Amino acid sequence: MKCPRCESTSYRKNGRRNDKQNYLCKNCGKQFLEPAFSRPLETDLLANSNGYTKVSTAETTELSLVKNLPEEKITETSLDSFSLTLAEQLLQTILSPGWLESAAFSQFIQKIQQKAEIKYQLETGISLLLLDAENLKLDINSELFLASVCKYPLQFKMAFANWKNPSIGKQDIELYNRGYQLVHVPEGKDSADAKMIAFGACIVRSYPTVKEILVCSSDGILIHLCNELQNQGLIVYWVRRQGQNLHIENRNTGKLTHYSLAMATEVPSLEKVVEQIQDLIKNEQDSINTRLHKLTTIASLFQERSNITNKSHHKQPEIEEIIPIIDNSSAQSIQEESAEIPNEKTLDKLLLNIIQDIQKKSPQTKLSVSKLGTELQKITGESPNSIIKKLKLGSNFTKYLESSPTFTLKMNGREYEVMPLLSE
Repeated sequence: MKCPRCESTSYRKNGRRNDKQNYLCKNCGKQFLEPAFSRPLETDLLANSNGYTKVSTAETTELSLVKNLPEEKITETSLDSFSLTLAEQLLQTILSPGWLESAAFSQFIQKIQQKAEIKYQLETGISLLLLDAENLKLDINSELFLASVCKYPLQFKMAFANWKNPSIGKQDIELYNRGYQLVHVPEGKDSADAKMIAFGACIVRSYPTVKEILVCSSDGILIHLCNELQNQGLIVYWVRRQGQNLHIENRNTGKLTHYSLAMATEVPSLEKVVEQIQDLIKNEQDSINTRLHKLTTIASLFQERSNITNKSHHKQPEIEEIIPIIDNSSAQSIQEESAEIPNEKTLDKLLLNIIQDIQKKSPQTKLSVSKLGTELQKITGESPNSIIKKLKLGSNFTKYLESSPTFTLKMNGREYEVMPLLSE
C-alpha cells in the first residue's frame, strides 16, 4: 500500500474514520484510508468469494500457466478464448449470491463510497478546527456547538501542544479518541501558537477543499493567522474564552456568537432576550383575556339561567285574575304568602305590575331580564325558569319574553332590557 499523494510506503496508523482504518503519511502528512483492493481483482475474486466461485481449480491453474507463458507463445486466438472464458467466469461470480455477501464485494462498495465522499467534499467544501490545547480546552459539547456554527461539515481537527507537559494531563488521550490529529511542539513560550501560524499559513495547500477555519485560542498573537487565512479567501472563526463563555467571532462578517460552558447552551443576544420576553408577556395577556372572557360568559349564563329556587312546601291560595298595581305592602304580602301563578294571563299581569311599580319608583331605571326575574322570584318564591316550565310556556324565561305579545326585548350591552308593549 502506498500514499495516494507521494506514493511513499512510509506511513502509520492514525485513528479510524467512518469505522475504517485511517493512515498518516510520514513523508507528506496526507491522511488516507486503506484501499478497498489491496491485491489484483482476479485474485480477490478467486480468494474472497466464500466458496461460491465457479472458477475451477483446473481453470485457476490454467490462468497461472498462461500468465507464465513467454509472450511469443501466446497467440491471438488463445488470448481471445481465454479473455472470453475469464469474462464469463467473472460475470458468473459477480452475479452469484455468494459474491454479493462476500468481503470483496463489501470492499468494492466501500471504495465507491469513498470516491463519492471525496467528490462531494470537492464540490461542497469542508471545515477545519485548529486548537491551541495549552490555552483553551474544548469538551465534546463545545465542539459540537462549534460544528453547528459552520456551514460546511467539520472534517479535520488538529490540536497543538507540548504533550510532555504534565499540566496537560490526559487531554491528549481524550482529544485523540475524539479524532484529533495531535501536533507536538517543544517547550517554550508561544511555541504552540507559532506552530499553528506556520501550519495555518499553508493549510490550503494541504487541504484544498477547506472553506472554513476555526482558530481556537485566546492568545492575541493569533490574529495574524486569522488575517492571513482571510486573505486566502477562507471563512475564519476566532474562538476565545472569557470567563464561563466562549466567544465565537466571524472575522469576515463581525458577527459574535456566545456559548455558555456552564450551561452547555448558546447565550442569546440582547435582542433575542427582549423578543422572548415580549412574546411571554403577550402570551400571558392573551391567556388572562381568555380566562376573563370565560368568567364573564359563565356569570351571564348563571344570572340568566339560574335554577336556584326557594320553593315553599305549603300550598297558597290562588291569585285573582285581575291583579291591581302592586305597591310595597301588597308585594310583601304576596311574597309572604308565596302566591302560585295558575296560567299565562296571570303571569303577564303580574309582570306588568312589577314593571309599573319599578317605573314609579325610578322612572329612569332600565329593567333587565335578570332584574325582572329577581323581582318575580321575590314575590312567588320560585325561579322564573321553573314557572315557565311548569306552565309549559317554553324552555326558559328569556325565550318566553321574546315570544310574548305583551313584552318586547331590546339588547342593552350584554343584557336584554324588558319593555311592555303599548298596544293595549
